[in-house]
Amino acid sequence: MKVILRSTVENLGRAGDIKDVADGYGRNYLLPKRLAVAATVAVLREWEKCKDKRAKIVATEVEVARGLAGKLTGVKLSFTVPASPEGKLFGSVGKSDILKSLKASGFAVPKTAVQLESPIKTVGEHEVELRLQPEVSAKVTVAVVARE
Repeated sequence: MKVILRSTVENLGRAGDIKDVADGYGRNYLLPKRLAVAATVAVLREWEKCKDKRAKIVATEVEVARGLAGKLTGVKLSFTVPASPEGKLFGSVGKSDILKSLKASGFAVPKTAVQLESPIKTVGEHEVELRLQPEVSAKVTVAVVARE
C-alpha cells in the first residue's frame, strides 16, 4: 500500500514522503491516526505541486535544529534525588524530568527528542541523546546527585 506521510513517523520517514508500507500497517495504524493518507492519483498530483515548498520547510527545520544542537552541546543538567547508600535512586529521572529541566534552562525541545531507553536509576553522570531531526542530534550530560 502506498501512502503519503502527513507527519514524521519514527523509523519510517518524515512528513511529505511517499512510502510503500504493509497493508495492515497502513490501514490499522497510519490512516486511523491520521499520520498518512492513501496515495491516490489525485493526492499524488497535489503532492507534486507542493514538492518545492516542502523541501524549503524541511531545510529550514534542519537549520533551526542544527542551531539548537550547537547550543545544547556541553549543557549539563543536574538532579538531586533521594538515593540509597549504594547509589540506587528511590525513584528515577525520566524523559519528562529532562524535558522540564531543559525548558527551565531556556531550550525549547520537542517531547519526542529525548532518546532514553529506560529511566535513569543510579547516581552519577549519564549521557542522553536528543534527536532533534532524523539527521541532527545532540548529547547532554545528566548529573544525578544523592539527596541527604
